[in-house]
Amino acid sequence: MNHSCQVITFGNFKGGTGKTTNSTMIAYCLAKMGYKVLLSDQDPQANATSLFLRTKALIEDDIVSYEKTLMSAIQDEDLSSIVTPIKENLYLLPSFSDFAQYPKLLEKKFPKEIDRVQFFSTLLEPLKQDYDFIFIDVPPTISIITDSALYASDFVVVVLQTQERSLQGAEGFTTYLQTLIDDYDANLDILGILPVLWKNGAAVDIQTLDTAKAIFGEHNIFQKVVKQMERLKRFDMTGITENDMHDKNVIESYIQVATEFIQRLDAATNPSNSLETIGDVVDV
Repeated sequence: MNHSCQVITFGNFKGGTGKTTNSTMIAYCLAKMGYKVLLSDQDPQANATSLFLRTKALIEDDIVSYEKTLMSAIQDEDLSSIVTPIKENLYLLPSFSDFAQYPKLLEKKFPKEIDRVQFFSTLLEPLKQDYDFIFIDVPPTISIITDSALYASDFVVVVLQTQERSLQGAEGFTTYLQTLIDDYDANLDILGILPVLWKNGAAVDIQTLDTAKAIFGEHNIFQKVVKQMERLKRFDMTGITENDMHDKNVIESYIQVATEFIQRLDAATNPSNSLETIGDVVDV
């Protein structure tokens, strides 16, 4: 893969679909695979920040705190001041509830909407030289926060939980992307739709997945489906661990998702590479 940094937003307009879980786990596994990854947490709930700081505390066996938030770094127009190392190859731009004030800051600073949307992209630009990937975790709402993230992105991964509301949220999100591309001349594309099972093997999940394939086209759906894993819920409380068999199963599953992620990116950035070979590599 060429070394230019790729910025990827994980999104869906329905909350609780696993956006944060999947962006953080894929980032963690890509770092494990040797890629340098920075995750920018742009959700004022700051769940990705909590998870990664807990993970860092486990590794360093110490309580972790940070002096500045993403909001204050944006006010200073210097994101590098808050880059927080989590583990080897993995870094975080930590968020906090004050990030909810970001739209107000933009309104004060810029009279034109296009300038508001483009501002975050300009702040992110100097960081790109240091990373293979910058992931952005956004809230599940239509807002200037989401617009700014999408404008700064090269690609989007739509996280689709296999239930009807999530499917509607994914449809709404992909439709919205097109309006954003039209309105702001944004240069982004959908890398793929990542299915997350609501309940492993349930008829409704299989039906929703079939409907998604019909709507979006089978080639746009990740072949590796993320199954429900209890251990993922525990990670939210403990941080990401690799201690026992259950931990290792989760990590192995996400290594496979990360592998397909890389292959999809390769196919998208090098048109001579076909996506048809993906199924040979990924254990579906």
